[in-house]
Amino acid sequence: MTVPVLQVKNLYKLFIPLEHSQNEKKAMTMLKQGASRTEVQEATGITAGLIDINFTVNKGEVFVLIGLSGSGKSTLIRCLNMLNPPTSGTVYLEGDNITDFSSKQLQELRRTKVAMVFQNFGLISNRNVLENAYYGLEIRGVPLKERTEKAMQMLEMVGLQGWEKTRINALSGGMKQRVGIARALANDPDILLMDESFSALDPLVRNDLQFELLRIQEKTGKTIVFITHDINEAFRLGTHVGILRDGRMVQIGTPEEMITNPADDYVRSFINNADSSKIFTVRNVMSTQTCIVRNIDGAAVALRNMKNSGVSSAYVVDEHLRFIGIITLDSAMQVLSGYTTFEKSILRNVPVIDNLDTPVADIMPLSASTPFPLPVIDDNKLFCGIVTKASVISSFVTN
Repeated sequence: MTVPVLQVKNLYKLFIPLEHSQNEKKAMTMLKQGASRTEVQEATGITAGLIDINFTVNKGEVFVLIGLSGSGKSTLIRCLNMLNPPTSGTVYLEGDNITDFSSKQLQELRRTKVAMVFQNFGLISNRNVLENAYYGLEIRGVPLKERTEKAMQMLEMVGLQGWEKTRINALSGGMKQRVGIARALANDPDILLMDESFSALDPLVRNDLQFELLRIQEKTGKTIVFITHDINEAFRLGTHVGILRDGRMVQIGTPEEMITNPADDYVRSFINNADSSKIFTVRNVMSTQTCIVRNIDGAAVALRNMKNSGVSSAYVVDEHLRFIGIITLDSAMQVLSGYTTFEKSILRNVPVIDNLDTPVADIMPLSASTPFPLPVIDDNKLFCGIVTKASVISSFVTN
């Protein structure tokens, strides 16, 4: 059985003023009996930051935590590396109970296994880009040549090649966040914690960094826990999403599961604020194309298939069902009239979608500018289906 990278069990975090420390047991009892955060505060003077949190994150997953201000997001992510030790419960990292770790073990954990990227960048202003990127390796005692090489690799990965000697105050917000990501990745951590890392950026830069993060995650296979208050960001990045409210986890699921089966009205209100075109992917809107012709079949078969399907074009595949191109009704007629050959009549430079998990919003411009439904292929170039303009448009109005 595969051990999860991260597992949180029955986690509680109480903020206990010294003058109310004698009420800790009472507060825990009330919470376990279902009392609200407000009720516990009024009865004991203790604030419940987190209440019975449970979730699992598997290797290579992007797990996104979302909630309003004060819901417990930042408190929770700091419990995952023990910067904010929980009052009760356990956090397992690759099977190890890190809530029992000594200070020395936790220090090593934060240096080697768990890295954090902050909203306010957390960079050192009197160091340049390269020096910031290798700072974590320097703290670990890695030799200059080795840490420089590793940091340079990460800077190239985040698109900052050539900026190594630039001072931090000369960078834009988006570039500073890229340095922060490079610094975190340079330590080669098992898990990356990102606390509203893109929230301070303008929408265009934020969108670019979301794409970059997904690209980096796909390339490195890193496990990521990401905090946000933006449902569109959560659904775009998250393999699974957890919604927090008043310190409790309201629902955990995939974006599609949450859309189709929200746990309650609170979750439903989040979903209603989401842009469905950024939630639905090609996989959700793709349809099976019945008008397919093999390249060995010829124009007569193509015309018959078009007639039977009631369409004016057919999708051409080879004997292994790999997509080749499109033949139109007019082109097929010209082949039968002897004006051209079947091979020459195939339109081969047709735009294709090669990732089933592409958000529908990302393909809208391509769909609008292409006269045919967009063909969809998999990693082996096998023809999977098509995406029509109608299906793209409908995703924008789906509730």
